[in-house]
Amino acid sequence: MERRYQWCGITLANSVKASSSGAALELVNIRKEFPGFTAIEDLDLKINAGEFFALLGPSGCGKTTTLRIVAGLETPTSGRVFLGGEDITDTKPHQRAVNTVFQSYALFPHMTVLDNVAFGLRQRKVDEPLKKAQDALALVELSHLADRRPQQLSGGQQQRVALARAIVNRPSLLLLDEPLGALDLKLRRQMQIELKAIQIEVGLTFLHVTHDQEEAMDMADTVAVMNKGRIEQMGAPEALYDRPKTAFVSKFLGQSNLFVGDVVETNDSAVSINLHGNKITVPVARAEKTAGKIAVGVRPEKVQFHESAPAAAAGQNILGPGEIIDIRFTGVSNQYLIEIPQVGSVTVFAQNVGKSPVVELGAQVWVSFKVEHAFGLADLPVGTEED
Repeated sequence: MERRYQWCGITLANSVKASSSGAALELVNIRKEFPGFTAIEDLDLKINAGEFFALLGPSGCGKTTTLRIVAGLETPTSGRVFLGGEDITDTKPHQRAVNTVFQSYALFPHMTVLDNVAFGLRQRKVDEPLKKAQDALALVELSHLADRRPQQLSGGQQQRVALARAIVNRPSLLLLDEPLGALDLKLRRQMQIELKAIQIEVGLTFLHVTHDQEEAMDMADTVAVMNKGRIEQMGAPEALYDRPKTAFVSKFLGQSNLFVGDVVETNDSAVSINLHGNKITVPVARAEKTAGKIAVGVRPEKVQFHESAPAAAAGQNILGPGEIIDIRFTGVSNQYLIEIPQVGSVTVFAQNVGKSPVVELGAQVWVSFKVEHAFGLADLPVGTEED
């Protein structure tokens, strides 16, 4: 899928990305142990040159430790780190072609914006540091603020200065450690677009560490979902959302309705489970398991509800009746929580394109979703016992 971004009045598309100056990153059998616990367990990861890669996961999953190992700020207990095919596992941080942008910005308050950006160039005695710094500020559209101090800038402007300071060194790899976490929602959305546009323009390899699912899915070419020191699933954002393979991924990347039951029917095209007398079917091609007790899921926006029992139809899963026990208005949609006896709670997102079919609490409804929208997981949700 081609994505387009508007930046500096120019429409950029990832299919016309500038020739990459980034380098491929590869982590091989990385393990990191701290006293009393293991932060990363046998991690293998490859990021292509010029790719915008997001490492996504909750606090404590090991994503920041992974980033610090790549930066050289932590030493792996075992395993190797390769950048552009070169083993940099034992290379000192300042000798790596890597720069990091932190959430805290880490700007020098006594220096001007221009001097902040030029600082690293001057330390390394690079020719024309001020000109290169001015070019980097132009890239992030802050040339007009070159003479100001950081405290005179907004949070978003400070973040752009930090980005310019990192990019000016033309690293092979840019590490982004929760870079937008301190910004308000509107500014964060704006910076997401600008970050992606800048990455396309300069062609660097970006490794973005975040716990924000929307941020990762909006910007990244590839997302790796991390949990308890391991990567649970990796791929294009659209693929991970449409076809999660584990219960954790299905819940962490958006919301999911999960139904657990024993497989009662299987053929070449579909697998069906029994859920307290209800039959739920999933395509074989979208199921990780086809025998025993399995979990079948569907995204809330793929579910519809009906005020009367819908007629049984091929290709449809139907559950109900149930009672609407909660309604939440979120702007673009209403979120309905429907309690179905023996089935449990089912969440339905109904887009606000007009009057909703049912709006009152306590209403009796049935829910349905297409078989083709269901997915079968490789594991069961936490708390579910396997026979």
